[in-house]
Amino acid sequence: MIGVLVSGAGTNLQALLDAGLPVRAVASNKRDAPALDRVPHLPTAAFELAEFDSRAERDESMAQWLLSQSVELVVLAGYMHLLTPGFLAHFPERVINVHPSLLPDFPGAHAVADQLAAGVVEAGVTVHVVDEGVDTGPILVQERVPVREDDTVESLHARIKDVEHRLLPTAIEELLCAR
Repeated sequence: MIGVLVSGAGTNLQALLDAGLPVRAVASNKRDAPALDRVPHLPTAAFELAEFDSRAERDESMAQWLLSQSVELVVLAGYMHLLTPGFLAHFPERVINVHPSLLPDFPGAHAVADQLAAGVVEAGVTVHVVDEGVDTGPILVQERVPVREDDTVESLHARIKDVEHRLLPTAIEELLCAR
């Protein structure tokens, strides 16, 4: 019943799998995303933007594929493309993202670096519902991550990922139980 969208290594996907959540299909915007190698037992598909006339066409194709796999809830686990309103319409209030900051602060693709540059003393993780904005949807859960004086983007991001790997599966499990 869960479809997961990935772009990279798939560590958050692995956390969902390790939690025993009902992941049914995995899609990516990159044919060579290492995350796809984590799920040889599941249907996978790649929807590279260059293969479509528009983002809307790509997202419609991806949504139709997910629906054909009986996906009811979509989890963005390191998926690095914005989704179109057409895609979101197929899964109203059922697209969930994990983001490496305490939203609404530091939205976007460079949140960890932006937090360090801003000199914050606390970073964090947010799991939220995806809407048409950039990291603006309703917040489901957040957790703070202290910033250390000697933190680099890499060291802070590693600690944030540890929290993501715990927080995302818990939030998804709670959503499934509430249905």
